[in-house]
This record gives sequence, C-alpha cells and structure tokens, in this order.
Amino acid sequence: MTPLAERIRPRNLDELAGQQHLAGKGSILRTSIEQGKIHSMILWGPPGTGKTTIANIIAHTLNAPFFTLSAISSGVKEVREVIEEAKTKPGSVLFIDEIHRFNKGQQDALLGAVEKGIITLIGATTENPSFEVNSALLSRCQVYVLKSLDEKYLIRLLLTAIEKDEVLKKKKIELKETAALLNISGGDARKLLNLLEIVCDTGGKDISITNEMVMDAAQKKIALYDKGGEQHYDIISAFIKSIRGSDPNAAVYWLARMIEGGEDVKFIARRLVILASEDIGNANPTALVMANATFEAVNKIGYPESSLILSQCAIYLASSAKSNSATVAIGAAMNAVKQHGDLPVPLHIRNAPTKLMKDLGYKKGYEYSHDYDKNFSPQEYLPKEISGNKYYDPGKNAREEELRKFLKSLWKDKYNY
Repeated sequence: MTPLAERIRPRNLDELAGQQHLAGKGSILRTSIEQGKIHSMILWGPPGTGKTTIANIIAHTLNAPFFTLSAISSGVKEVREVIEEAKTKPGSVLFIDEIHRFNKGQQDALLGAVEKGIITLIGATTENPSFEVNSALLSRCQVYVLKSLDEKYLIRLLLTAIEKDEVLKKKKIELKETAALLNISGGDARKLLNLLEIVCDTGGKDISITNEMVMDAAQKKIALYDKGGEQHYDIISAFIKSIRGSDPNAAVYWLARMIEGGEDVKFIARRLVILASEDIGNANPTALVMANATFEAVNKIGYPESSLILSQCAIYLASSAKSNSATVAIGAAMNAVKQHGDLPVPLHIRNAPTKLMKDLGYKKGYEYSHDYDKNFSPQEYLPKEISGNKYYDPGKNAREEELRKFLKSLWKDKYNY
C-alpha cells in the first residue's frame, strides 16, 4: 500500500503545511509559480519539511516536462541522459533530491544545461548549499530555506490525515496525546505521518492514541538506520552526545552505524569540527586542529579508509576535557547585541587614518598594550553602555583555570569569577 505520507501529499501550496514565508500569499516563490515563471532553485531545509512536495507542486502547476533524479542512485550518465531528452522538450524541469551528495563532476554536468536554459533545476538538500553545491552552479540558483515545522502545523497535519485519508477515516481515531508523536518525529512531517500510520496499524477500528502507545510502537517498528537517511538526524545526535559525554565506546558505535548506513563522510567530519569548538573549546585547543585535519583528510581519501581517520578523531574528542565556555560566551555577546543594538565604538579604540578623524578624537587616549608592563593596559574596550559586562567565564578544567588565573592577574576583579 502507498505510505500515508504519499497518500496525503499536498497538491497545491494552500495545502502545504507551514513554510508561509515561501508558500504564503504574495511570497516570491508562490508568485513565481502562479505566474509560471520559475527559475532554477535550491530548496534547503531539514528532512520532512516539504522540499519534494514543493517540487511536485511546481511540476503539477506548470504542467511542464518533469524529470526526477536521486543523487544517491544517479550519476553523470543519468544526468546527461535527462539533459539530452530535455533538449527535445522545452521548459523541462529537473528535480534532484539530496543534491549535496553529487560530486563536483556530477554538478558540473548540470551547469551547462542550466546556463543555456535547457533545464530548470530544482535541487533539494538538508546540507548548507554554500558548502555542498559548487559556486558556479549555486550562483545560477535561488536558495530557498525551509524551516522545521512547529507544533501547530504538525498537529494540524495529524488531524488532516485522520480526517481525510481514505484508510484512516474508516477508523475511529482519538488523538488523546501528541507529545511522543511530536518528539520522535522532530519536526519531520514524513516521519510523523509514518509513525502515525504505524501506530494506527497496531490497533483495531477504535484507536485512542497515547504517548505510551506511540513509544511502544516506535521501539518495535521504526528502522534503526537506512541508507536513505530515515534516521539521519537521530544517529548523528547520538554520536555527538556520546562524544560530548566523554564515551568513546558509544561514539565509535554510532560512528560505525553511520558508516554502515552510507552516511556522507563530509557530513560526519563537519560535525566533528563544530563539536571541537562547541563542546571542547579551550579546554583542549588541539581538538579543533585535530578535527579540521580530519575534515581535510577524509575529503582527500574517502571511504573505506576514512573510517579509520574518523574513528581516531572521534575517540580523541570523546576522551578530551570538555568546555562550552566559548559557546556560552558568543551566545551571551550576541544577546547583548540584540538587546542594545549597534552601540558606538569607543573613540579611543577607533581607527584614525585621516587628520579629520584624529581632530574628532578618534584614537585619542588609546594605550598601546606593548608599551606597558606585561604588555597590558587596563583600559575599557566595550562601549560605555555595557562597560564591565562579562561574557566569557573560563571553564572548570586545567587549561582554562590557567586562563582564569592569567586574566585575573591582569584584570583583577573584572575576571574574578
């Protein structure tokens, strides 16, 4: 039987859950579709947010020749075959799911056809296209960002499925509790509907859906991992949390699950680079060097040898001292920027390349640190409105305790945490 998510897939923008910034009245994308003048685009967002649905809506609305490829199973040969056929069918649209999995050669094969207008490209990706789509192709595409669906839209989706699906509406279904459905799906509409279908299949004609019922069905039925990425975000979450929790055994297990599942080597390596700053930071600055070297190495080598490099890095990061002080510091500073706006730079630390600027007081009173004892002068560097604010609190680890002592020796009470 056709899965529930396919049976109730929206046929027009009015039926699309969420994404009002793209599908709402007057939005750029909606206007383009309604006028029948779409351009090549990249749809970027988490799984189950409507990327494939939007592509299908475009195809249905424009009634144009429509081709579909999956970057998982297609190569340069398949791309060229579509382009050759599209040459005989003006106005052809090519949808490529998971376009981030295309290598440079495969993306280059698309470039000429997009430039010449042989095809209008719609690419879907869960990864930042700035990293994964080559610049020449990206420059010819408009990037549309899809957002995770919030609780309001997810619940509306559940109710719509129960009321309108030809199979579910034959049953008496009471949506008594929704927390488990929403938490497990994580904002992924496809995953939510798949889970709803699994739960409804376990009951009779009268079903009262509770959190306990959902958890029981999920543990028994949901696949642990599949190469299409069904558990893509769950597994990477377990991997990251294992490293953050200093458990190298769990880290290499979840790493192995991703490798066996065919996960993109660059995706894993990029997450390690982020974690090295987010969760280790200055507790062990070498962690970032190690993670970055891993990213560079696996890009050159690829599978299967990259599994060894990823394993070494994951074990090193998991076994390292941890600190999120840099993460907390930038978060606090960004909140200050949002709260106080664009505060003026103090005059004494402004640049003064011209006489006029000097006459206006730029750089006046600035104390050149290297002219002072210990190469330090206790002058204020923050705007006066937030003078004395503290954003960085050194972590409770050996390396940052040394930083704390050093800063305290210079600043006295300012860094007396």
